[in-house]
Amino acid sequence: MSDCISPSDAALARRLIELTQAGLPVVAEPWQWLAAELGLTEADTLALLTRLQQGGAIRRVAAVPNHYRLGYRYNGMTVWDVDDDQVDRLGALIGREPGVSHCYRRPRRLPVWHYNLFAMIHGRSQQELDQQRAHLRQLLGEARRSDDMLVSSRILKKTGVRLPETLARTPSGIPDEPSQHSAHQSNPKPDTGSDHHA
Repeated sequence: MSDCISPSDAALARRLIELTQAGLPVVAEPWQWLAAELGLTEADTLALLTRLQQGGAIRRVAAVPNHYRLGYRYNGMTVWDVDDDQVDRLGALIGREPGVSHCYRRPRRLPVWHYNLFAMIHGRSQQELDQQRAHLRQLLGEARRSDDMLVSSRILKKTGVRLPETLARTPSGIPDEPSQHSAHQSNPKPDTGSDHHA
């Protein structure tokens, strides 16, 4: 797990991750449900989540809507070439737009890929997608050197990191030795870019 939590928290942290890695149930009080499953109070459950997030074991907790089921069948990843000194400010600007589900900075891969700002947009038609892209172009103004849009051709199921079920455990549920951790269980934070969310 993470060095930020005590050994007594480690078993609870693992159980919390096992219970939530496929998503929380759709119930009126998801934190109460999770607390009951863990045998904790809601306040203690939220405190554990906070410690895990502060220590880097959990990056964020967020809703992941199924845009297709909501009628947004057209999706495009807009990519932008903007000045590196302005990318954080511009990402925050774009990330606040209602049609943008997520927006983030990524490193350029020169000479082939010169884009450093990515924003996923969703629409009910190709025309709506094109209008949103035009609006983002207008917002970026002179800061936009070039852009492109990668359009979804099929739906892929997105999942987060999953703890391996075959990981050997002690009776407490904690792995026997640190060497048994797979590489993806360490800090799951992505590259050095900053994330902006709508």
